[in-house]
Amino acid sequence: MDPKGKVAVVTGGASGLGKATVLRLLGKGARVVIVDYDGDAGQALAAEYPDATAFAKCNVTVTEEVTAAVELAVAKFGQIDILVNCAGIGSAERTLGREAPHDMERFKVVVAVNLFGAFDMSRQAAFKMAQNVPDVDGGRGVIVMTGSVAAFDGQIGQVAYSASKAALVGMTLPLARDLSSAGIRVCTICPGIFDTPLLALVQDDVRARLAQSVPFPKRLGQPDEFAHLVEHIVSNAYLNGEIIRLDGAIRMAPK
Repeated sequence: MDPKGKVAVVTGGASGLGKATVLRLLGKGARVVIVDYDGDAGQALAAEYPDATAFAKCNVTVTEEVTAAVELAVAKFGQIDILVNCAGIGSAERTLGREAPHDMERFKVVVAVNLFGAFDMSRQAAFKMAQNVPDVDGGRGVIVMTGSVAAFDGQIGQVAYSASKAALVGMTLPLARDLSSAGIRVCTICPGIFDTPLLALVQDDVRARLAQSVPFPKRLGQPDEFAHLVEHIVSNAYLNGEIIRLDGAIRMAPK
């Protein structure tokens, strides 16, 4: 699928990997609905591209807000061709704390955002994609999930985050199979250590150590490298049901 002229929905699209994806798809001629919980950042980004974007403030754990974002895309641009699920949160908490076990509500919140939110957006966007006119291969849409290397190499304190990302990995193939009859492809990218706004809060010496832990190239991943892979998945019609690590060959240590 050539992104030019297509309509994309990007969750978590106001910052980090999501923003890089928005910018790359815009650069390739797509129109993009930016979905994010941060209203100020989302509106500011959309204002830079008023003719090619729309913004939907959305908590992906609230089905009614997911529905509103999907309906906005169709109302504004007529259809949905591409969905990139970048919305997500992390956590750092051991199963056994010094005074209490892992907080159950925090575990539920991480899973709700990273897993339930991605599935809710996917199921609703896929319903709209299924109404598209098929291309020469019968394709009607593409869904890209954002997993993590933590799905495979979860570190100490990442039990909630790793569980949610592993679930996305496990969901990829059955979701691709479910949607194959509608001509909708599904892939998941599992990034390693990327230079996102969240990581910018980490001290320089820690960032340097993280970069050196990557076998090659010995640096943090750049958000546009993630976005470039999204573009390739969208463009390569034979990529389906695949989980792709984007991590410089890193395998995370226990801590």
